[in-house]
Amino acid sequence: MNIYKKNKNAIIKIVFVNFLLLSNISLAQEGDKDWASWNTIGIEYKLNKKWNFGLEEQFRLKENFSAVDEFFTQLSSEYKVFKGFKLGAAIRYIRENDNQGNVQGYENHFRFQFEAKYKHEINDFTIGYRFRYQNKNELGISVDEGDEAKQNLRFKTSLEYNFKDWKLDPKFSAEIFNRFQAEEDNGFSKYRLTLGTDYKIKNFGELGIYYRYERELNEDYPDVNNILGLKYTYSFKSKKK
Repeated sequence: MNIYKKNKNAIIKIVFVNFLLLSNISLAQEGDKDWASWNTIGIEYKLNKKWNFGLEEQFRLKENFSAVDEFFTQLSSEYKVFKGFKLGAAIRYIRENDNQGNVQGYENHFRFQFEAKYKHEINDFTIGYRFRYQNKNELGISVDEGDEAKQNLRFKTSLEYNFKDWKLDPKFSAEIFNRFQAEEDNGFSKYRLTLGTDYKIKNFGELGIYYRYERELNEDYPDVNNILGLKYTYSFKSKKK
């Protein structure tokens, strides 16, 4: 027990590194898969202890980084109900690149979402839960023309370990999607596993990097995506008078 306590940080670092290595080995053994990148820049405004607002721009590549997938602008807000528990909402305008089929080109989509989040600490671990409803549809296309809102319920759990005197704390999360728009498409549709870290720089902002594994469910030939993500966020607070 004393040996474990003395070397606890080193043991946890080794576990996270080995998890990442094993994930890459298993991915290399899979058949059809795609590598993608998600690159984000955003700002966060903290109005007070209760309200946060955000503006985010994201650019995504697909097909092994060779083609544009989509880019979007998102506005979000978050309200702290009590310690650890927050409610949030966001709207997103999306330019999506459809490069398959007879009709190709960029499509305009709109998405909105509502969510509830709860976070708590156990010793050096921070555990989080998020429940989200999202609704997405294509702009300029009516229901009679075939447009139907894509609705999902998403549940995500996350785990972060706080290393003493070390800024690159590892974060791991697992998320599952439950689709429920069309009767034949109802049910769990895909899941995501994410491993990453953030680094805060004083008076500059926060840099984040992550690897994400995404896989479809209940499909004979499921889509598999390996995603590399980079994120920069600058936060500022309201000046007190």
